[in-house]
Amino acid sequence: MGCFTFVKVMMILFNLFIFLAGGALLGVGIWVSVDGTSFVRVIGPVSSQAMQFVNIGYFCIVIGAILILLGFLGCCGAQKESKCLLILFFAIVLIIFIAEIAAAVVALVYSSFAESLLRAWVTPILRDDYGRQKDATGIWNTTMSELKCCGFTNYTDFSDSYYFNNNDNTYPPFCCNTTICTEAAAIQSQVQGCFRQLFDILKENANIVGGIAAGICALEIAAMVVSMYLYCKIDGKSRV
Repeated sequence: MGCFTFVKVMMILFNLFIFLAGGALLGVGIWVSVDGTSFVRVIGPVSSQAMQFVNIGYFCIVIGAILILLGFLGCCGAQKESKCLLILFFAIVLIIFIAEIAAAVVALVYSSFAESLLRAWVTPILRDDYGRQKDATGIWNTTMSELKCCGFTNYTDFSDSYYFNNNDNTYPPFCCNTTICTEAAAIQSQVQGCFRQLFDILKENANIVGGIAAGICALEIAAMVVSMYLYCKIDGKSRV
């Protein structure tokens, strides 16, 4: 088996795995969007800690669709030896790679800016949906219970919210060390917000997070190198 054939087969197998993983992720995303509470019960509280900071259902659907597209382009491009599909595969992976680097730079260098973006996204959910929508309420209850936190920033995220106005002007019990969580009790309890708690967890596991990120980047670089290798070799074969 020649080098070109070996690389071609590996490309097909790798992208077949990507295609199947994308299909599984797409299925999970649809499951979460339809029945998020049952998903939380299956994966357990630890994995649900970050669920409310990203709308995990739609996130999985988008990522799953992208992986399916990449797997299809990679498999068909290698199998059919199509230069068009291979260069399209390369371009998409390159765009994703650049976007990940940009996001990492923003998160590390402009952490306060990233926090403000997340706050602008999450706070309306706490204000309008918590206590009204079953899935959002269940996910946040699990998150606040396991992390021992309150809201995104603190108890003020629930001020004048749907929950606050429909529960005798009280806050969720997670925001206080007392049974009835009034504003005075919330101020005295000083329960930390969930973003800060999650940020502390990520800092404690920085090596694991960094290793996973480095592994993903290495796979993307390898995919780009292999696709470009096949592209160039196909170009050479066509000239012959």
